[in-house]
Amino acid sequence: MKRIFTAFLAFFAFAATAQEYQNQGKFEQLDYMLRSPNVYRTASGAPGHMYWQQKADYKIDVTLDEGKNQIIGSETITYTNNSPDELTYLWVQLDQNMRAKNSMSYDVDENSVPDRASEGQIDRMMGYPDYDGGHKIQKLVDAEGNDMKYIINNTMMRIDLEKPLKAGEEISFSIDWFYNINDRARMGGRGGFDYFEEDENTVFTITQWFPRMAVYNDFEGWQNKQFIGSGEFALPFGDYEVNITVPDDHIVASTGELQNADAVLTADQLERWEKSKTADDPVLIVTKKEAEKAEKNKAKGTKTWTYHAENVRDFAFGSSRKFIWDAMGVDIEGKTVMAMSYYPKEAWGLWDKYSTKVVAHTLEVYSRMTIPYPYPVAISVEAANGMEYPMICFNYGRPAPDGTYSARTKYGMIGVIIHEVGHNFFPMIVNSDERQWTWMDEGLNSFVQFVAEQEWEPNYPSRRGPAGNIVSYMKGDKSNIRPIMTNSENIIQFGNNAYGKPATALNILRETVMGRELFDKAFKTFSERWAFKHPTPTDFFRTMEDASAVDLDWFWRGWFYSVNHVDIAIEDVEWYKLHSQNPDVENKIKSERAEEESYHVTPDKNKEEGIKTVVEKHPELKDFYNSYDPYEVDGDDRKAYKTFRASLTEKEEALLDGGYNFYEVQYENKGGLVMPIIIEATYSDGSKETFKYPAEIWRKRENTATKVIISQKEIVQFQVDPKRETADVDEENNYWPPRNIPNKFELYQRRNSTPRGQSPADNEMSRNK
Repeated sequence: MKRIFTAFLAFFAFAATAQEYQNQGKFEQLDYMLRSPNVYRTASGAPGHMYWQQKADYKIDVTLDEGKNQIIGSETITYTNNSPDELTYLWVQLDQNMRAKNSMSYDVDENSVPDRASEGQIDRMMGYPDYDGGHKIQKLVDAEGNDMKYIINNTMMRIDLEKPLKAGEEISFSIDWFYNINDRARMGGRGGFDYFEEDENTVFTITQWFPRMAVYNDFEGWQNKQFIGSGEFALPFGDYEVNITVPDDHIVASTGELQNADAVLTADQLERWEKSKTADDPVLIVTKKEAEKAEKNKAKGTKTWTYHAENVRDFAFGSSRKFIWDAMGVDIEGKTVMAMSYYPKEAWGLWDKYSTKVVAHTLEVYSRMTIPYPYPVAISVEAANGMEYPMICFNYGRPAPDGTYSARTKYGMIGVIIHEVGHNFFPMIVNSDERQWTWMDEGLNSFVQFVAEQEWEPNYPSRRGPAGNIVSYMKGDKSNIRPIMTNSENIIQFGNNAYGKPATALNILRETVMGRELFDKAFKTFSERWAFKHPTPTDFFRTMEDASAVDLDWFWRGWFYSVNHVDIAIEDVEWYKLHSQNPDVENKIKSERAEEESYHVTPDKNKEEGIKTVVEKHPELKDFYNSYDPYEVDGDDRKAYKTFRASLTEKEEALLDGGYNFYEVQYENKGGLVMPIIIEATYSDGSKETFKYPAEIWRKRENTATKVIISQKEIVQFQVDPKRETADVDEENNYWPPRNIPNKFELYQRRNSTPRGQSPADNEMSRNK
């Protein structure tokens, strides 16, 4: 990748440069598409010698009111200005405001009236009229208790400062607030509450719950883009001290380390906790029996759990009297990390067996691929959804009521736990801007998730990562597809765009384009460079090339900036052999070809009908030409061949007698996305050989390429992309001779739906029990 010298152009301004990009060749350097290197971010993709970032520390007291389903909080933020800039105002994120009555989220989402509508659909169309959402700011004061001036613009709050905050200075201010927790089953969302009607208990997952500082950085200033619902969060790092007051029979799972275990746990639970630190298998800290007892005998008082967390970008917690809790220590390069799971009895049978083991496995794989996991704990909470925060994540996976579960539920649960625990690395540690580039969060993480899944068990049924799994998306209607480099809120087909396609692209880079050794070193280098910092796509692209010496501009350009797909076809194959000059051989071939070319059906038909020609009736009409064979070999022919052989060098003679076959294979790039050509040859004896040509084979003629394959054995079949490595969308044109592959369609049968995350009662295990 040549380092840029052209004018600055932001990544997210793709639309403004689309026409200019389309006019460029597929192997032109990205140049103007990337940010200019400077003292903050180098041309190699590393942080510059003057790199800086802000810091936000929090002290929070929060109360969970279970009766009202309400969060009441008071926080003090200490904000440190490490930038070289003087700040006259601060921006704070109020993410709960996306659920406020006047939220633009309801206005920008399209809807229509169906032929038949459920109560839930009408509820959504009406904007949940009985729910009063959003952060309710009660007080905002400075360190001396003086009111501060602020204005709220949807999900962002600007605090105007009495005097500028200069470089190197810090400011403290306090906010009191509350909000009404959303019913996640009814309204969706990353956090909320999950109500269990049968025992009248609730699992709370409290996320995006406190006013949080927005990011101020070197490449865009304040990241104050509104939160509409898809683009997640850009947040600065800081230290947290959080006191969480909940009903006194609740168990709290949280970001950070528990500071007052002796005040909130029983003596037996404390003993089990100590045992779990050195256990080879998960130890129950809170047993199923204890959780079931708490469900039935609800306490009336409250209890405060205190957690501390250092150098994290966010904070979340879960709370319920239903929680079973297990834990085990995991050795990460000599440091013990506590892998833990919290789950209701409804998840028993799956979670007690798998969750914490999956957490431990995830930490080990991601630590190898990126950096050693730096935090003291990693938590998985069962909450019928999937969402991530530092040290804690919320995942789904419940058996059917009889305890059985489907393979889909089992592997879906394992996959989502790997994915959400993996988010500790992307973006909680390698802290990209999710509000702008979802793929830097979800795509990078989905890729390493795939690596971890494949190391969980042989042939793990991964959804995202294998090249073949993205084919149906990439060959779809281009008006319904956006480039990966699209802003998070503007993505169409979110899962395929931000998760599946970038994960597949990186897997292809690793397995097919770069190879594991080069890729893994470059990927780890990126992670090490940008751990606890704010990388951009430019930094990722440059680092991957800088650490590998592989020019990948063509790859980023095709996979990340375009909606082209891969379709490499075998257009034609020509078969050649060296002319031996031996008249006994060559004249026989010429004779056979002449006979084939001169053949027509009439003489055969005449013979069948018994028709005799005139010459057959009158042999005396025959002359010289009736017996002349133009391909008969005579003495002069053999003498000329002997002279020719005598003129040959030893190498020329070996080539002539080697029996080589020359196959000129012509390829066409029908999809527009340039990729390496991988072609498998099947020989007449049944053996096979694979030939691979780098993507640069298309650099001069982007739509056609020709390559000769030489073999002493005859080839009976060619196949492009035989192991489905490149996401080629049309396999029918991958064969020579052509081969037709039947398309399949399914007989659709409507099934009764089950709650999200729960296995259907009719599953393989129940049918074979």
